[in-house]
Amino acid sequence: MKRFTDFIERNLSGKKVLALFVLTNIFYVFMLTVTIPQTMNFSNGMALLDMMPTGYDLGYVSELFSSLGEEGRNTYLTNQVPVDMLYPFLFGFSYSLLLAYFLKKLGKLKTPFTYLCLLPIIAGIADYAENFGIINLLKSYPDLTETAVKTTSAFSLVKSISTSAFFIVLILVLMVLGIKTIGRKKRI
Repeated sequence: MKRFTDFIERNLSGKKVLALFVLTNIFYVFMLTVTIPQTMNFSNGMALLDMMPTGYDLGYVSELFSSLGEEGRNTYLTNQVPVDMLYPFLFGFSYSLLLAYFLKKLGKLKTPFTYLCLLPIIAGIADYAENFGIINLLKSYPDLTETAVKTTSAFSLVKSISTSAFFIVLILVLMVLGIKTIGRKKRI
């Protein structure tokens, strides 16, 4: 864990954290406004696998891929997935540093709270596993297996849970920081 903490501390400048945060969210907005809608144009309103936080089953994947058709599946594979191969790294790295930055402001960086900075990294790793699963499913369609779908869905769930846990932790840390800041200003 010391290496992880040392790595974080070396990269904790406010400018670096802000730049990574902005870059990460540019990618996210690009996916939400360009690549996901391009792919969903073929889905007849069905949600893409990346956008299903509670998972999915073989029946849903079969129906979605059938609805997408060949052109939609190709769009998913060549437009959405490549952009989503950069995003998990950016998310994991920038949000880990963002949380560490605020923990440092609270004087809690060199405590067990540092382990919370692993949540976005776990989410990023799960997102990569989900992406590789989606690639596998798209390439093997129509010969989908229950095992492949369940495995990919499990990674979607891990991504969703770890991302949600991270944002809850971030909100709590920001609330504590806000309360401490207000308390300091009242004493002055």
